Amino acid sequence: MKKRMFYLLLWTLVLVMLPWCAALAEWQSGRLVLTPADADEWIQTFLGDHPEALDGAWAMTAQMKMATLLSGGMKGLAQSLASLGKAEQIGAAYAGELKGYQVFYIPCVFSVMPVDLILVTEEGEIAGLQTGPYTGGREEEAASDNLERKALALPVPALGGELPGTLTLPKGDGPFSAVVLLQGSGPSDRDETIGQLKPFRDLAEGLAERGIAVYRFDKRTYEYGAELAGRKDISLVDETIEDAVHAVQLLAGQEKIDPARIYVLGHSLGGNAVPAIARELEQVHQAVSGFIMMAASPRPMEELMREQYDFLYSLLPQVTAEQQAEKDALFAELDRLRGLDSLTEDDMVAGVYSSYWKWLANYDILEAAREIRQPVLLLQGEEDYQVTMTDFDMWKEAVGQKENWRLISYPGLTHCFTAGQKSEGAAAYARPARVDEGVLRDIAMFITGNSGK
Repeated sequence: MKKRMFYLLLWTLVLVMLPWCAALAEWQSGRLVLTPADADEWIQTFLGDHPEALDGAWAMTAQMKMATLLSGGMKGLAQSLASLGKAEQIGAAYAGELKGYQVFYIPCVFSVMPVDLILVTEEGEIAGLQTGPYTGGREEEAASDNLERKALALPVPALGGELPGTLTLPKGDGPFSAVVLLQGSGPSDRDETIGQLKPFRDLAEGLAERGIAVYRFDKRTYEYGAELAGRKDISLVDETIEDAVHAVQLLAGQEKIDPARIYVLGHSLGGNAVPAIARELEQVHQAVSGFIMMAASPRPMEELMREQYDFLYSLLPQVTAEQQAEKDALFAELDRLRGLDSLTEDDMVAGVYSSYWKWLANYDILEAAREIRQPVLLLQGEEDYQVTMTDFDMWKEAVGQKENWRLISYPGLTHCFTAGQKSEGAAAYARPARVDEGVLRDIAMFITGNSGK
């Protein structure tokens, strides 16, 4: 009986696999992607009206072929990008390397948000397609007579490595006040590149020109993303807090830096981490002069995510069935957090292991914020759709009456503290812009005023 069942199962598997094998055989040969011009041609068709024209035309690795077939061919793969909206601009591809693979970066501006599409190749065969931070539209750092830049890597003992970083200094002998910059959620470079914006580069240059040194570094999940991908115990401590403490300690020993005048600035989720960082600095007896929180939220992350997605989908002229299904699937994922205690260490919610969510759930940010003894400056853009004036009002109620806190909101500024309107959504990040001069002035005045210089 068992033998007969085995043969029935075998034949079933053969029958199931035959259509796939036939389809894979059609894609055994095809053109190789070897140059940026090849990538340009491929992406124009992929984002055009007939992505199915790519089926079988270009060589793929076996894994990519199967993944594409399971997605419904190239047309189905293209539809998976529906939540980005319509492709309005497709930039020229340029070659690079990512974790040992030859890749081609293609900066694209979609109606919802700009991203880089990254075409991964293996000996010319297409091995993957992923998204990354948008790299189009901003010039490289230019030389300046008013500041100097020093490469300064941040050691990461937990990983036995380091994070590339830049210390931007005013001209002169010092010693200078200094500030450490901490990015928001997700992998991020030291400039905190978002679309065509580089807010941390703007802060570094703008504050250095006002006599304040700035240290910024690539985020741990940006530099060691592949190594951390399989870790099930990651929390905000590993992602941000630990490196923030080490950065303050590193700065305190640098020539031209006054160790008695060091500040910590966090943006978005980096701002949320500031009260926890203040606690940790107290624990290790590391002095710090004050904190700046930009677009920080006291609300749970999953609540913000729901609000952000509701808002972005409301901007679409029409929500397709595919887009609605993607939104419903994401919200269903977030619903699992209501039973957070029942999740095991192997469970993931919205692509993140449960340990991360559990740490956030146990983090009382308002309680930690009230404990801070040093001066705190909290800034909010009034046109921010990611962290809104609802959050700012909650901060005012919780800490607005404390003498060491100062809260400022800015009409006409977005989540990145650049000019824009909430109704633009992420499209506001698709055009070149710089951090508002008023914001730079207020941060500089806060630092110099509390440093006595």
